[in-house]
Amino acid sequence: MQRRNFLRAAAGAAAFFRPDAIDRARAASSSLKTSADETAKDEDYWRNIQASFDIDRSLINFNNGGVCPSPRVVQEALRRSIEFSNGAPSYYMWRVLEPEIEMVRSRIAGDFGVDPEEIAITRNASESLQIVQLGMDLKAGDEVLTTDQDYPRMITCWQQRARREGIVLKQVSFPVPPPSMDALFDLFERNITPKTKVIHLCQITNLTGQIFPVKRICEMAKARGIEVIVDGAHAYAQFPFTQADLGCDYYGTSLHKWLLAPIGTGFLYVKREKIPKIWPMMAAAENMNANIRKFEEIGTHPAANHNAISEALTFHQTIGADRKAARLRYLRSLWTSRVGELPGVRILTSPDPAQSCGIVLVTVKGKPAPKVSDELLDKYRIFTVPIVRADFEGVRVTPNIYTTVREVEMFANAMEKVARS
Repeated sequence: MQRRNFLRAAAGAAAFFRPDAIDRARAASSSLKTSADETAKDEDYWRNIQASFDIDRSLINFNNGGVCPSPRVVQEALRRSIEFSNGAPSYYMWRVLEPEIEMVRSRIAGDFGVDPEEIAITRNASESLQIVQLGMDLKAGDEVLTTDQDYPRMITCWQQRARREGIVLKQVSFPVPPPSMDALFDLFERNITPKTKVIHLCQITNLTGQIFPVKRICEMAKARGIEVIVDGAHAYAQFPFTQADLGCDYYGTSLHKWLLAPIGTGFLYVKREKIPKIWPMMAAAENMNANIRKFEEIGTHPAANHNAISEALTFHQTIGADRKAARLRYLRSLWTSRVGELPGVRILTSPDPAQSCGIVLVTVKGKPAPKVSDELLDKYRIFTVPIVRADFEGVRVTPNIYTTVREVEMFANAMEKVARS
């Protein structure tokens, strides 16, 4: 029994003293003297980052647009808090761990460039955005302007309000890729009417990775007294920006995507003077009317998830948003430069850095996207997402910072074979 306890303790000590993700990232980043674009090609640097993850290398995961794995340090923080909570849940979780959400709020606010009293910690982008969508006071005939490429769950939410209350949902279309950022701006401007009360748009679409000229649209909307909700589910922590770069009234995102936080984490930004105007999705006391925390009144939930956001944010900031975005664009260029030249293959995402980052949609002429995706998985163990619409289709490809150059090359090799077949 003593030997067993000793071995168990030794195993725990080994795990405790193992170099963690933040140490690796900090050590690798501290000696860098090159630009973000140069660092993007430094494989020694990125090997240290890759070693911070415990992932299945027998599968090449190119679906990081949905949900991403967390680095080891985030998983260990999550595990510690869950185990600690279990010792006396009603005391440790509510009295000890839950108050730590205020530090998480403060750190997220600092990174996004806003007041902590404008940030609610949520479970995902859908919850964040629906809080605003369902909480706004709109009346029959009021128009909401969005596109037909916005996220389906958000469209469903507006459609429900249209059925229930008689608001008008106006969805506009645009080609992929669009001719320019100006064309996207014009699309919104020319579809505004005197009844338009809300513009709802993606900062970057989940379908093709198209980035929108959010700040121009927000400035145009503000001049007309129109509120703007921005869906940042796929944007936050994929490339650098702050709220000042957007100028929106409301912003919702998931943190289990590009921030690499635990699954079931997100945040909602509401401009401070607008907080009292938005009804919470779950009822809150009247004295919380102007308090951003009214949007967190969801009942019992694990504190471990949202507290581990801090570790994910530290890991992200240690690498640096500029370096991260440059690496994602570099990995993208490695395969698109090869695959895009294949006969019958078309890249449906703009290569312009202002219009895209790590998400790309690729199509093979004469071959349905689901068939391409299945072939990549069945033959080459490469996991992608087929996107099928009436106006376009393709395979969505989203590597991440843990992705190796060799894995990108293997994908390009596989696509050459898929295109030839």
